Amino acid sequence: MKLYYSPGACSLSPHIVACEAELPIELIKVDLGSKQTETGEDFWRINPNGYVPVLLLDDGNKLSECPVILQYLADLAPDKKLAPENGTFDRYLLQQWLNFISSEIHKNFSPLFDPNAHEAVKEAAVARLTTRLKSAANHLAGQPYLLGKEYSVADVYLFVALSWGRYVDLEIAKWPALARFVEKISARPAVQKALQEED
Repeated sequence: MKLYYSPGACSLSPHIVACEAELPIELIKVDLGSKQTETGEDFWRINPNGYVPVLLLDDGNKLSECPVILQYLADLAPDKKLAPENGTFDRYLLQQWLNFISSEIHKNFSPLFDPNAHEAVKEAAVARLTTRLKSAANHLAGQPYLLGKEYSVADVYLFVALSWGRYVDLEIAKWPALARFVEKISARPAVQKALQEED
């Protein structure tokens, strides 16, 4: 399998999950500005949407969209218990969190990285993020992980999204539950391995 990634982007999430699951993947770095891969490929041909991650399977099939790739990788290593079994209520709770992180947290960070976004748009994004992060913090105040006692791919995705706060002056530490969560996840060997591999 090949994972097309850009350092620090949401593609760090499937990279971490692959490390957690001990799945062999080949990393291919993408310059999101030029839309070129480190191997000289036109990334538009790999993903017409122009963003990472993309997981290219050995049979030639491709997956994009972070929540989908995370679940796919988790299901390749069921013994690692990175996602509840398909068809269980807990699996739907996982998907609920993945959707929330994707649409309410991840996407609200986007304007903050856009140099062309108007200040009013950025302020509105920060206001939405503040509300959404408070919700996640309240949920994590009484339990170690999003699904309770079980670590999952949703925790990985949230960890990566929270890491963006330092680049846009959004101080995650003002939510103690989120700060504890980030510290706990960052200490995991698979997380450190992925971070080192992406330099």
